[in-house]
Amino acid sequence: MGFRMIDVNVNLSRWPFRRLAGDEPEGLVARLRKQNVAQAWAGTFDGIFHKDLSSANERLANDCLRHGAGFLVPFGSVNPKLPDWQEDLRRCREEYKMPGIRLHPNYHGYHLADPIFAELLHLASARRLVVQLAVCVEDERTQHPLMRVPPVDLSPLPDLLKSEAGARVIILNSDPLHNGELLQKLLSAGNICFDISMVEGVGGVARLAQKISIKRVLFGSHYPLFYFDSALLKIREAGFTEMERQAVLEGNARGVLAA
Repeated sequence: MGFRMIDVNVNLSRWPFRRLAGDEPEGLVARLRKQNVAQAWAGTFDGIFHKDLSSANERLANDCLRHGAGFLVPFGSVNPKLPDWQEDLRRCREEYKMPGIRLHPNYHGYHLADPIFAELLHLASARRLVVQLAVCVEDERTQHPLMRVPPVDLSPLPDLLKSEAGARVIILNSDPLHNGELLQKLLSAGNICFDISMVEGVGGVARLAQKISIKRVLFGSHYPLFYFDSALLKIREAGFTEMERQAVLEGNARGVLAA
């Protein structure tokens, strides 16, 4: 495509239900570099399914350093329903120098209306951590029959963002155009962006950018669970100007980190 890219949504470790092309760190980095990715924000599948998140985050930080120093940027996992989650949050920032965290409320068993989430959002903002909130991980139609996990209900989020002015939130793995009323509430509530990994339909990314402003759209592939080329095709067919394309592929993500 000719542009450097920041992919805000990649995953290390193994997806427990099938092997994926790119689920080894060396292979993932090589494939992304080949696609002209300059930086990839990496969470870990272990952070979804493991209870020992301290170890999961340590492995994530070490893998990013060992296999992609300066390229892989670790986003740790925090589960506020586990003991000592505040310590996990502290380590993400102070020990592993992570710029953000990635949350999976539906897999970890809490709702955004739970007061514990408000506390987590507050503490993360106080530590200047970007909060990536994954609405889902895979389409409900492809989930294992014994592992049905509904998407996160975002409806409590606007009020929380209004009371937490310093929060920087990225919504991953959603198609926000499906709920226009909620989308408008989110846009007016705070500093929030959306990745494109699950934006569907021909012209979907272009419609999203028109609806929410090009500045709030981030390039995220959800690789290796999703095909990287799928995200690229969404950008190619969006009809963006050169400046708009550069913003979505790289500039907007750098702006989030700098905010």
